[in-house]
Amino acid sequence: MRDNAAMDTSRPHIVIVGGGFAGLWTARALARDAVRITLIDRTNHHLFQPLLYQVATAGLSAPDIAAPLRHILRRQKNVEVRLAQVQGIDTAGRRIAFDDGSTLAYDTLVLASGATHAYFGHDDWARHAPGLKTLDDALHLRRRLLLAFERAEAETDPARRAAWLSFAIVGGGPTGVELAGTLAEIARHTLRNEFRHIDPAQARVRLIEAGPRVLASFPESLSARARAQLETLGVEVLTGTPVASIDAEGYTLGAERIPARTVVWAAGVAASPLARALGVPLDRAGRVAVQPDLTVPGLADVFVAGDLAAVAQDGRPVPGVAPAAKQMGTHVARVIRARLRGQAAPAFRYRDFGNLATIGRMAAVVDLHGLRISGVLAWWFWLGAHVFFLIGFRNRLVVLLNWAWAYWSYQRAARIIFGGASNTGDGGDAAAGRTMADAADAAGTPATSRRD
Repeated sequence: MRDNAAMDTSRPHIVIVGGGFAGLWTARALARDAVRITLIDRTNHHLFQPLLYQVATAGLSAPDIAAPLRHILRRQKNVEVRLAQVQGIDTAGRRIAFDDGSTLAYDTLVLASGATHAYFGHDDWARHAPGLKTLDDALHLRRRLLLAFERAEAETDPARRAAWLSFAIVGGGPTGVELAGTLAEIARHTLRNEFRHIDPAQARVRLIEAGPRVLASFPESLSARARAQLETLGVEVLTGTPVASIDAEGYTLGAERIPARTVVWAAGVAASPLARALGVPLDRAGRVAVQPDLTVPGLADVFVAGDLAAVAQDGRPVPGVAPAAKQMGTHVARVIRARLRGQAAPAFRYRDFGNLATIGRMAAVVDLHGLRISGVLAWWFWLGAHVFFLIGFRNRLVVLLNWAWAYWSYQRAARIIFGGASNTGDGGDAAAGRTMADAADAAGTPATSRRD
């Protein structure tokens, strides 16, 4: 007979929606408290999103950067995991509703359902310019990138071939920079000598940023170095020019039409639409402006953490990054614990450890409160930080082996295309390809047989 504290109905019930950094850190921080926790997520895994681009660019397999939530929490007796899609929230009745019609009561609700893609009023672009937020997104994007080279190899018309070899990443933040640099390396090194009718090195990789510079959250000096490193890799960096339109055949910049069969969206995010179920005012990005203790104004029993929370500190917004989400999760647990003991809890205070971004092999930029480095040293620092924060010894070991192999060989042997050979370039193959790719990739690819 199991001794499961999560089944003790006499304990306060904490319901956490979202198994990302904020939700998982909340649950783990309450491991020793006399509460019962239900962690709800629509997927069965926790994802290390900073390395998601590595899966999309065939550097890592899905299990390298993800772990089952049940496995992570298997020894924590006061928590149970539920795979479900939350449909609505009844804050007056303290119940959440699922898409299957069932409901679940809570004493305290922690909403940490994250963010999704934002197309700034052009939602029709999503079909032609996929974003990168989930493993499904990464596997679908990997498929599109690899099939573009295959289509170019089979194409006899020079103009259509050039369109297949034209890649555009929209958005010059860390994700866009990392994708552009890695894709340029794949074209110029990984695929060398593998095709007979095309030269992959002739691929055109463009990074398009509407603002004046890439990596706008970094100091200008590091932004300039990042641009220079990207251009050294062969990436065309365009700033100050927003995209005017995107369709299956290409995109428009100002009055210029550029044929391109592969466009990737990395330009913006919006909060999970679940925030609207709270019935409280939201900011322009759909986030909840929370109280200093991360509760919702007027709803003392509801916390919001991670990308869903709009938090200001010293006149500036707390960034939507993994360290901030972890700190919010830990703080929510601290407030819950203080309430159980009848104590007051301090206001949330974000501790900024700095910014990191990688551009490519042995190229990165690091800003650590005045310590600004770029190039090889920054790349080693970035690598060490990301491996350290991965969950699970197995994940760290596999990632290290894969990166060591890629460093010496330039190879990215997770370059397997699943789900057939169709690719219209407009997202029409997503439904067929994702399920099969996810299942196959989840088995893992041995490091010896073969990012973000």
